[in-house]
Amino acid sequence: ERRSAGTAADRAKALEELAGALGLGGSPEVIECFDISNIQGTNAVASMVQFRGGVPDRSQYRRYRIRGYEGANDPGMIHEVVSRRLQFCLNENAGLPDLMVIDGGRTQLARAREAADALGAQVPIISLAKKFEEVYLDPEREPLRLGEGSPGLKILQQVRDEAHRFAVGYHRN
Repeated sequence: ERRSAGTAADRAKALEELAGALGLGGSPEVIECFDISNIQGTNAVASMVQFRGGVPDRSQYRRYRIRGYEGANDPGMIHEVVSRRLQFCLNENAGLPDLMVIDGGRTQLARAREAADALGAQVPIISLAKKFEEVYLDPEREPLRLGEGSPGLKILQQVRDEAHRFAVGYHRN
């Protein structure tokens, strides 16, 4: 467990803050985050990392080879992996996460939501755009900006950065 994650009480507080900011029914105990990695659109792969109680659960990490897209199409690739993950959860009665985080902006969020809607999966999905650390709750609305020192934002950043690290590691293989 990394020190930066703080104590269990700090993590619980951060998750509560996040729940409030995102309008979730309760603290997101299970958060899954997706990231795409490719070099100019070739050898595209995706990663999914899972955090439980604000801590990485590496036994639940997944890697995906992109099957449906050639060339750089991050939104399409996000749609593919979110579909595959949700289909697995539904087929295996594995339970859906309390929150899905997509690395990207409006378009990636819209495609992830399409995937969930097509499967009838009721799961909150947001995206985190790197440039200004904007949180998109809805592709049609202006993004949310959590304060720089926000514990909820820190959790989202840790989840996103871990998904990115995992995707890039897989891509290098």
